[in-house]
Amino acid sequence: VNQLLRLLWVVVLRRATRLAVLDTCRTPFTVVPGDLDVLRHMNNGIYLSLMDLGRVDYMRRTGLWAGLTRKRWYPVITLCSMRYRRSLTLFQRFAIETRFLGHDATTLFVEQRFVRRGELVAVGVVGARFLKASGGTVTPEELLVLGGFTGTAPTLPDWVTQWSEAARA
Repeated sequence: VNQLLRLLWVVVLRRATRLAVLDTCRTPFTVVPGDLDVLRHMNNGIYLSLMDLGRVDYMRRTGLWAGLTRKRWYPVITLCSMRYRRSLTLFQRFAIETRFLGHDATTLFVEQRFVRRGELVAVGVVGARFLKASGGTVTPEELLVLGGFTGTAPTLPDWVTQWSEAARA
């Protein structure tokens, strides 16, 4: 129920400014009792669930969401890496900062940082491919055009390229 309420807030209730594809999307949250594990800090699985909501907010604010819905395209996560630096505890406020890192031939990569009072709590990098409901794969270039992006995409950091290639091997 908690994640459904958060999804409703992100998609319907939250009023937020429009962003360009290369902008950083900041999505605020608060740790609630259902987020906690037995050690009374936010469960590592909750981080991943909240990252989903951060990406939905990013896609909605960049205009990708409406285009994806219209074309019946959808994302599938193919890679995810997390680094936890600090704990989040009950009722602490934090934000997820989502930004597009770049793409390779088939996968788009997004970095998502959990930030509390200007301090990095955790950071994740997610790779996603986009599929067509009618069958087939959406190219990264098609997706960027859908989001109104016409420039040159950022070059992926070397470690992301190496990580992606290692995962495919």
